[in-house]
Amino acid sequence: MKKNSAETYVHWSRHKEQAAGYWQLKFLLLLFKIMPVFILRVLAFPVGFFYFIFSKRGRKESKRYLQKVAPYIKEKKLAKKCRSRFGPLRHIISFSLALVEKLMSWGGKFPFENIEFNEDDINELRRELEKGKGVFLIFSHLGNTEMLRGLLTAGQTGVSRKIPVTAIMDIKVTAHFSRMLRELNPQSSMDIIGADDINPRTAILLQEKLNSGGMVVIAGDRTSSNTDGKNHRFPFFGKQAPFSSGVFYMAALMNAPVFFVFGLRKKTLSLKAQYSMHVHKSSLSFDCSRKERFERSELLAHSFAFFLENYCKEKPFQWYNFFDFWQEGAVK
Repeated sequence: MKKNSAETYVHWSRHKEQAAGYWQLKFLLLLFKIMPVFILRVLAFPVGFFYFIFSKRGRKESKRYLQKVAPYIKEKKLAKKCRSRFGPLRHIISFSLALVEKLMSWGGKFPFENIEFNEDDINELRRELEKGKGVFLIFSHLGNTEMLRGLLTAGQTGVSRKIPVTAIMDIKVTAHFSRMLRELNPQSSMDIIGADDINPRTAILLQEKLNSGGMVVIAGDRTSSNTDGKNHRFPFFGKQAPFSSGVFYMAALMNAPVFFVFGLRKKTLSLKAQYSMHVHKSSLSFDCSRKERFERSELLAHSFAFFLENYCKEKPFQWYNFFDFWQEGAVK
């Protein structure tokens, strides 16, 4: 049976922004400015329920993902929640809470003492930054990495200097939210470069920013529509999934240490926001030939996918990818 156009795979960047248009986000920003944060957290629950009811695609893609992750979760109670018909509702409400906390982070209203760093490579990251070196950070849409960027903006990283941040993102999809963040914090030192604008000159610019001690951040769980057929594909919850070859090759090109960063909410639906930050430094060296660099960039992508899968098993309702990540097409 032939699938209709609504059932075929559509690249994530061609979907409209899930959180609606600029004026809706502007209204959210107004509420953020005039209402206590606790009230906004409470409102995140009915708002999440609203999108659960009216966003058919969000429900279906959430269900697709949760059905894949459930068999890999050892904790039976958590796996049962993923299989539940209300699993997508929990997933969407979690996203709604994360959106409020992004605003808190950028608006300087998040109690950063509620962010716990683990005994991993965070100290190595601090040492690199303290020495004035630039770093290349690869994050994901798991949890809330805005917490780290918020810490940078607030000067609470434990590093004695101000760190300029350059974020590479798809501006077409995130334009409204990015514009709102700039209104919320016009003093932010973060520059935004469109993912579709990447070219050899951009690579030179990024290297200059890194050489001057800046931080470049990019998502590792998004692919470009321009290179959709040239991605790395790795097993991810039992199915082959695409990971951008461009993102990881760019990381390999830069003369800077590469770190993976994950910011996970300790309790997914708690009204008290507490986060656990996980930082992992890649052990790969990219001082090699062009051919070897590409091969090692594939290893870098595979390593990222490994960390992402393991943290998704731990916090399955905090991976906010409401699109056909596996490029399978229709889902019931």
